[in-house]
Amino acid sequence: MASYKHKKVITIGIVNELTGLSVRQIRYYEERGLIYPDRSKNGTRKYSFSDIETLMNIAEQREEGVQTREIKHNMLKKKNKQKVKEEMLRGQINAHFHQR
Repeated sequence: MASYKHKKVITIGIVNELTGLSVRQIRYYEERGLIYPDRSKNGTRKYSFSDIETLMNIAEQREEGVQTREIKHNMLKKKNKQKVKEEMLRGQINAHFHQR
């Protein structure tokens, strides 16, 4: 079951109010592949609290002059590092239980 943080239930208007980002900026970050909202049956974008945190992080970096392609590159690096950590942990757990 997904935690409340990852449930995509927040509309773009609410995201706009919470983040201070314009609807145009939010859509632009989606176009750049920095954020991935779900869509309702009628096409309404739906975001999670986790998406809002990501958008706030993107906005902070943009204020510091970081380009969106660089932000995306850093996000992918971070995601890959996390995957490697998870795989290493899984390997350690498997090795531990196979030694017994």
